[in-house]
Amino acid sequence: MTITKTQEGTKLTVAIEGELNTNTAPKLEKEFETCLDGVTSLVIDAQKMDYISSAGLRALFGAAEVMQENGEMCVINSNDEVKNIFEVTGFVDIIDVK
Repeated sequence: MTITKTQEGTKLTVAIEGELNTNTAPKLEKEFETCLDGVTSLVIDAQKMDYISSAGLRALFGAAEVMQENGEMCVINSNDEVKNIFEVTGFVDIIDVK
């Protein structure tokens, strides 16, 4: 998994490439721990995300909890498989998935 961050003022876009799973989710969680201070808009770009597991969902949920206090969060550019996982798990009720 590759993580690319782009910050514009208080908006942070995190692009995830590859699989977000049990092995890679801790890396994303560590990134969130260090990069969300002062961020009011968090955008997760899932265009190149191939797969997300429950561990990946948990990592995104942790960021969503932080962002509920500080601003907003959304997931963009999900492929059909990843979007289906968000829908089946009810994640779309928690985070804005576009």
